[in-house]
Amino acid sequence: MAVFKPFKGVSPASDTVEAVAAPPYDVVNTKEAAELAAGNPLSFLRVSRPEIELPPETDIHSEAVYAKAAENYARLKSAAPLKQDDAARIYVYSLVMDGRVQTGLVGAASTADYNANVIKKHEKTRKEKEDDRMAHILATRSHTGPVFLTYRDKPAVNAIVESIMKEAPKFDFTAPDGITHRLWAPDAETSEKLAAEFADIPEMYIADGHHRAAAASRVAAELAADNPEHTGEEDYNFFLAVAFPASQLRILPYNRVVKDLNGLPKQEFMAAVENAEFAVKKTNSPSPEAVGDVRMYIDGEWFAIKSQAPLPDDPADSLDVSVLQTRFLAPVLGIDDPRTSHRIDFIGGIRGTGELERLVDSGDAAVAFSMWPVTVDSLMAISDNDGIMPPKSTWFEPKLRDGLVCHDF
Repeated sequence: MAVFKPFKGVSPASDTVEAVAAPPYDVVNTKEAAELAAGNPLSFLRVSRPEIELPPETDIHSEAVYAKAAENYARLKSAAPLKQDDAARIYVYSLVMDGRVQTGLVGAASTADYNANVIKKHEKTRKEKEDDRMAHILATRSHTGPVFLTYRDKPAVNAIVESIMKEAPKFDFTAPDGITHRLWAPDAETSEKLAAEFADIPEMYIADGHHRAAAASRVAAELAADNPEHTGEEDYNFFLAVAFPASQLRILPYNRVVKDLNGLPKQEFMAAVENAEFAVKKTNSPSPEAVGDVRMYIDGEWFAIKSQAPLPDDPADSLDVSVLQTRFLAPVLGIDDPRTSHRIDFIGGIRGTGELERLVDSGDAAVAFSMWPVTVDSLMAISDNDGIMPPKSTWFEPKLRDGLVCHDF
């Protein structure tokens, strides 16, 4: 059963939270982070993307970067200020995007649960990215960015959350991207009730943040090995997470653009689509209408393409992104490993199909594929099957903000 426990969160003051809160480290690059943090000494990007304060030639994985993260985190604790809560709590975090409300819980998840697959995964991690997050966690002695979890709805949890949200929130602000963020800090008794309800939830699922979770597990193992009095209850055995009931989640498509046609003239390329057992039909609509429906943009035209081959039994292999990869991107376009290929890019659905048209029309890409989004049910089914989803399969919106609550240890 899942452990999701209260913790003493580290949060900014209510009058500075809007200045502190920042997008997650992995949705902005160094240049974008610098632009967002410009003129704002309290931006949490100075902790999550500390290279923005170092010379441009600095290796973003150098010790200097992690030292700067620790330095800036300590500075923010004084300047914002960031203060640790007086009691352990499970916080309620609500985001509003285009009128749609998504509400979850901020708590401490267990690395033991992660190791035992009570917290289930659907993505392979890369050691260099784990190393980066591990170094950041050890330098700051904090989990500053949450792992995004989901679980199957439990009415008793929903009822407690609804009662908490009748009170005034601790934080209530709208970020520059138009997303409203609200955070409640329930009392310790209510937080323990929430933790007790999670004790009956058999599993949770990583929606986003596989590398943060893997790094947290490695940090716990390293510190446990160095602690002769290790009990398993130390704060380093738990990591910052936001857990949403599955019904609250919204997954957007993760679209694909390929930079070239692998040497094929357009006519041969189109023939190759049909030879790969895809039915091809010209369309004016860039957005798929159902599972199995993929839209392709090339040379100023949209086409609906649908695989005619039988679907594999494995739920991961039967995803649209998997079928496209195995039946076309790899054998025809030569994209054998989309994790490492420099010829393919992935475009989050929040940017719309207009971005796909722009990239192809500008010559930055030769062909684009507009995908139907993966469902939460599919994500959980694949995780239950110990399956691995293709890279860049899911794009979650709205994005959680860093800096609202941190988990020090």
